[in-house]
Amino acid sequence: MTLSAESSSPSALDWKFSQVFGERNPGEEVQDVDTISAIEFEKSGDYLAVGDRGGRVVIFERKARNDIVRDYYNQHDLEQRDFMDTQHPQFQYKTEFQSHEPEFDYLKSLEIEEKINKLKWCATPNGSLFILSTNDKTIKLWKVKERKVRKVKEIDFNPVVCPENAVLAERSFIGGQHKPSLDNGYCLEWTNKMDHSDSPSHDGHAEVANIGYGAPARCRKVYAHAHDFNINSISNNSDGETFVSSDDLRINLWNLEVSDQCFNIVDMKPTNMEDLTEVITSAEFHPLHCNLLAYSSSRGFIRLADMRQSALCDHSAKILRDGDSRGSKSFFTEIITSISDIKFGTDGRHILSRDYMNLKLWDTRMETTPVAIYKIHEHLHSKLSDLYNNDAIFDKFGCCVSGDGLHFATGSYRFVLSNKRGII
Repeated sequence: MTLSAESSSPSALDWKFSQVFGERNPGEEVQDVDTISAIEFEKSGDYLAVGDRGGRVVIFERKARNDIVRDYYNQHDLEQRDFMDTQHPQFQYKTEFQSHEPEFDYLKSLEIEEKINKLKWCATPNGSLFILSTNDKTIKLWKVKERKVRKVKEIDFNPVVCPENAVLAERSFIGGQHKPSLDNGYCLEWTNKMDHSDSPSHDGHAEVANIGYGAPARCRKVYAHAHDFNINSISNNSDGETFVSSDDLRINLWNLEVSDQCFNIVDMKPTNMEDLTEVITSAEFHPLHCNLLAYSSSRGFIRLADMRQSALCDHSAKILRDGDSRGSKSFFTEIITSISDIKFGTDGRHILSRDYMNLKLWDTRMETTPVAIYKIHEHLHSKLSDLYNNDAIFDKFGCCVSGDGLHFATGSYRFVLSNKRGII
């Protein structure tokens, strides 16, 4: 999303679709590793993290309002326009790092690709940024802290003896003499003889100059070997200390400071795998209450669990299900009702869910029917057979809620972005 300088109104938006970074020429081949696979805004909206299929994470920082205005308008335009509340945010590059590398599981003879599946921002104490990133098997906690970057400006490569070494050489050849020395290590006699240019803080020696600020990333923790199946979601808790990770059959609870131990709080794996009827598709912590957790399944159910009631949360959960879907069913019903993503509203009372056909808004106090249904793929209802034959019916779509809780969005085919104004 960019602001067009030619637009007559500063509030006009120029929407562009892109699955890779940077400008691409028409017909230019896009490498698979450059395709964006995950994106996440920081809670304040000041930072944006983007992950790609190559295992890289790029962080963008929101530009200051004054910098945006100066980039697009001259002084005369600024005097004629009021920019107090109409300027849209823009983001500039801050840093990037390689989060994951391709791996190989020798026990299962399985290749683990480096693609970033999910990104989640953590609490930001002491001005540092913390972010969780995960591929199919391994979760990592990264710390990004801004600091001054220094660079060697000039070095004199003349083969002359450094003054410090010269002092040591003099003392080794002159015995029995104890000359007073200065705090910087120079002998008083040599100090009187040294030319001004011989000092290490002047020309002829290495000069270090500050070239600005950088934000290097450092891996703080690695949470591995806890999932037998591919990780489909991670979610931070409102307590700022824990998070959950989920795969098809289990949800694990982690402490951010403990990487070698986790607690299994949901286990849907049956004794006999032939009895398996549903899998977990997404998990999300309540934004306000640290004890509440919601997770969705392939049967179209949303379970709301209270972690205070039981160590295993899959038996004492409130179930949200669409009562209207219990009517006539077809061969494709179970596939298209599978929920691919859920998000809590900012108030914690509403839940947004996305299945293949619809975007649904739920009230946690109403268990039998959603508050609103937005039909995204209604035009594809007559083409389900073709979609099944080419496996497109198994495509997954995400959803998100704006920071003010008034808007939510989801994806579709043909570069369509559905933006809805909700009742949250």
